[in-house]
Amino acid sequence: MTDRKEMIAALEAVLFVAPEPVSRQRLMDLFDAAERDEARAALEELTLRYSQPGDSATTSRGVLLEEVAGGLRLVTRPDVNDWLRRFFEAGRSKKLSMGALETLAIVAYRQPVTAPEIQELRSVSPSGVLKTLLERRMIRISGRKEVVGKPFLYGTTQDFLVHFGLRNLKDLPPLEEFEDALASEGLGELLGGTDLEELALREAAEVEERAEDAEEKRQREEEEAQAEAAEGAEAQAEPPSDSGSVPASEETRLQEEVELPSTDPEKESIS
Repeated sequence: MTDRKEMIAALEAVLFVAPEPVSRQRLMDLFDAAERDEARAALEELTLRYSQPGDSATTSRGVLLEEVAGGLRLVTRPDVNDWLRRFFEAGRSKKLSMGALETLAIVAYRQPVTAPEIQELRSVSPSGVLKTLLERRMIRISGRKEVVGKPFLYGTTQDFLVHFGLRNLKDLPPLEEFEDALASEGLGELLGGTDLEELALREAAEVEERAEDAEEKRQREEEEAQAEAAEGAEAQAEPPSDSGSVPASEETRLQEEVELPSTDPEKESIS
């Protein structure tokens, strides 16, 4: 028999991870038939716990349990919306580094583009910057390129257009103007600030490159050692040559030299 506290914890966890409202019947299906009555009591206790008044210092919670669309779900309380808005606005106001802006420009003007292609243009691994841009919803994965390895293809999003006030990608300024804008000190200070992220990415790329070179060197040495070992084994497997044997051509020549001359019948008859 499952303890009621454990039932409450299980119901709370399911409602927390569920992406949509969960019906009461589906919640009850988690338990054996003999435990259904106790499970219903646990659900009612959980509902009561999450429906306490929010002005009490001991019972106030940031989320509540509501019934909607024939099911139950955990949602944030309406009286904390201002705090949530402040949280998300603070996240959106974080500035992009110059490295992120340069990568975003490459994606915008060359999309769809892969990470190796971006790295070829910027001479630094773009993985960290691409992750940041994906989290900020400035870019998206639009597919895979049909080449060896099938790398992801990146393109801009609708949020990118909204953020920069563009109706569509045709409204992008010419690339030369964008490069001049990035080079200007005022725009660089406004949009990027210091390039600490860029420096960290360059250092990480150098470390990764040194590690790859060391691994390639190790593999080469292993391959050379294996080749030498194979040659040695092959040489040992060959049968030794017999120094006392006579080659076939030499043997034929010797037989011809020692062969007696043919007898002439006429000379024999005269004698």
